[in-house]
Amino acid sequence: MTGIYLLFILMLAIFVGFELIRKVPATLHTPLMSGANAISGITVIGALSLAGGGSHALATWLGAAAVMLATVNVVGGYLVTDRMLAMFKKR
Repeated sequence: MTGIYLLFILMLAIFVGFELIRKVPATLHTPLMSGANAISGITVIGALSLAGGGSHALATWLGAAAVMLATVNVVGGYLVTDRMLAMFKKR
């Protein structure tokens, strides 16, 4: 029964997230991207604590993969944000 509740929460989060992002005007995409990068930074910290926990080998490998993927997300997000901000600079 718990799996059904978790699936329901996931589906609800996907729907609410899609509706929120769809209604964001173009001028607010840069601040929204910066906020998403901050959340991904928190994910990196959580993944580091999981990878360094040393409890199970599977948890360590999953934590290391999460660190790698979250770091790629953070760096890519900041590169995209920097590129979007460069569009507003005067030449």
